Amino acid sequence: MRLRHTHQLSAAERDTLRAFLSDAFDGDFADSDFDHCLGGLHVLADDHAGIVGHASVVQRQLIAGATVLRTGYVEAVAVASRRRREGIGDALMVCVEDVIADAYDLGALSASDDGRPLYLRRGWEPWNGPLGVLTLDGVRPTADEDSILVLRTPTHAGVDTTRRLVCDPRAGSAW
Repeated sequence: MRLRHTHQLSAAERDTLRAFLSDAFDGDFADSDFDHCLGGLHVLADDHAGIVGHASVVQRQLIAGATVLRTGYVEAVAVASRRRREGIGDALMVCVEDVIADAYDLGALSASDDGRPLYLRRGWEPWNGPLGVLTLDGVRPTADEDSILVLRTPTHAGVDTTRRLVCDPRAGSAW
């Protein structure tokens, strides 16, 4: 496993990462999705052929009820199809969870149906309260199908997951 900040990736490495993620997500990985995984820490797994796994942690501000939380938001978790079911996803998440525990109030991510069992098995919890995004016109509810999971940290172990959770705005999907 390699841990690199976005600024440590050359343009060629970013291009390789973008191609890997597009392939790992079967072409369903928009430019805005790639943008969301930049600006933070990348956990990269490699083998003789190149990248076989990736996850990134970027900082976001989430508001739980009335509490603003510095959140390690997990983006672009992917494993190459030829290397799935070998423990690479778990190994990526060990690194991600260490970063979150050491640097953030809370961990959060938007889980796909395929990825959800991995996160739940590792102790991530569903956010059960309503979801929203902060806009210039106030808070706008987000789609009910958003599947947000959180990882509590020792400093915020008592966060109430039934309260409204609001994310900061960004291009593309809110979560």
